Amino acid sequence: MKLSVLALDYDGTITRDDRPNESVLSAIAAARRRDVIVMIVTGRILDDLRRAAGGLRFVDVVVAENGAVVHFPGTGHTTVLAPRIPQALLTRLEDLHVRFRAGECLVDADASSAHRILDLIRELELPIVLSFNRSRVMALAQGVSKATGLAAALNMLRASPRNTVAVGDAENDHEMLRFAEVGAAVAWGSRSLQAAADLVIAGHDAAAVGDFISSVATSGRVPVPVRARRRLLIGHTEDGREFSLAVRGRNVLIVGETNSGKSWLAGLLCERLILHGYSLCVIDPEGDYRTLGAMPGVTVLGGEDPPPPPRALQHALRYPDRSVVLDLSSLTHDEKREYIGSVLPVLNVIRRRTGTPHRIVVDEGHYFMDDAVARGLLDLDFNGYTIVTYWPSRLSADLIAAAEVILVTRESDPTEIESLRTHCPACRHLSPSAWDILPHLRLDQAVALPVTDEAGHDLRTFIIGERLTPHVRHRQKYVDVPVSDSRAFVFGSGRSTVPARAHTLREFVALLDRLDTTQGAGYLRRGDFSRWIGDVFGDHALARELDGHERRYAAQAYPDALRQIGDAIRVRYDLTGESDMDTIQAPGAGGA
Repeated sequence: MKLSVLALDYDGTITRDDRPNESVLSAIAAARRRDVIVMIVTGRILDDLRRAAGGLRFVDVVVAENGAVVHFPGTGHTTVLAPRIPQALLTRLEDLHVRFRAGECLVDADASSAHRILDLIRELELPIVLSFNRSRVMALAQGVSKATGLAAALNMLRASPRNTVAVGDAENDHEMLRFAEVGAAVAWGSRSLQAAADLVIAGHDAAAVGDFISSVATSGRVPVPVRARRRLLIGHTEDGREFSLAVRGRNVLIVGETNSGKSWLAGLLCERLILHGYSLCVIDPEGDYRTLGAMPGVTVLGGEDPPPPPRALQHALRYPDRSVVLDLSSLTHDEKREYIGSVLPVLNVIRRRTGTPHRIVVDEGHYFMDDAVARGLLDLDFNGYTIVTYWPSRLSADLIAAAEVILVTRESDPTEIESLRTHCPACRHLSPSAWDILPHLRLDQAVALPVTDEAGHDLRTFIIGERLTPHVRHRQKYVDVPVSDSRAFVFGSGRSTVPARAHTLREFVALLDRLDTTQGAGYLRRGDFSRWIGDVFGDHALARELDGHERRYAAQAYPDALRQIGDAIRVRYDLTGESDMDTIQAPGAGGA
């Protein structure tokens, strides 16, 4: 993930003898030359900070008074974000001879005065709270913190906390470090802050912070911490324990056969990411994710309208709290391939330049991420992809190997299971029998493969959580989108040497039309047609209708059964205009 903002506490973090450390100043200057926005976020009163720092033009933004004031040194513009301190409190403090300094919205005093200030707040019934910073205490309005000030500054800059690293040392830095994507505490500061932070900057003084700034600014990326604070709850284990993932900076692969719940799981991950403030671009070939438009900040483009030109996405994703679903369901298969091939490189450029979208989700990845094209379409140096597929064997092997989280819903095809076993390095220690669980997973179950840290080096089964938005299965995709060989309908060979396989509904109807009643009798009596529609496509309503025709045929062998079944499918799926089926071998007589 791209580093866009560094938010630095002042006292005790970047200072030496009350002034900025020289190595820190050099590192800040270098970071700014790399287009990283650098902020000071401090409890100090703005005028006091000016005097101590010798001017503030070495940073882009100052958040002062513990989040109550935002100042831009370049323009001199200052915004006050909180209510002023009531004069009644200031007067009473003077009456009690409490030594303090008052800013726009904050009273700063020695921590030993905290009990007297608190007594006055209670006496005057003021909506004011105390915040401590080592030997100092600050009184300011409720709900104001370094985190709220940082949030306001980021909003003014149209920058995202998900592209922000915050560094602090004391008690009043907790909220700021928690708000930023990565919160770093210094080793010489508060132990409590170190315990809560994503990472700890080793060293003895501010010079270590200078080294840290230089390191992250040079890489241009938000460092992926060892500690995973920002986790996404996606379900629970059979014994009731929560199952959550830390997905920031990690590529995710979601695999499962048709109608196994993989799109539900992918949609759940999308919901969780959006609620955590991440910007997404979902490439949705079949319109399965359009209900995400009900989530805050999500725009659905395409659908019945043409999808936007690739470069127009920059406008749609111009704000870091916005997400886009590209509904490509109205395009033909070839048009989808062409569009995705043109849009992914543009998205990669936008991500490198702006840091957003934080995650790119590609459904039906097997059609667009094969060996021939994957390397050119994905910028794997900047992780943050989610690929969804029912055909992992068609994915680039490099893409499977690059996945740091692999989630599998029900999968019964041995070829696809073997592809995961072969190309997932962390899975090779598993015994062949361990994979036997995959064909038997329920619709509400999934498995995290060992490459996923949270799986504990094993196959970890969990129950998928509930979604906020409904999942919409886009029926029309099955007209022309093929299923795998193992899921195809096989018309028996009979007199033919090679059986005919229907991989799509259009192929199925075309082959069905070539059957006479004698050839189709076995399929009808066994209920093969309805079973295939229900098991492979999950269209249980149509399956029940076909089952009715099959049962009627079994009872009285009526001659129009095959035509009625074909017509039911045509009506259900609006099969107007048949494909040229001359290349498909006609089925012979006999049963399957």
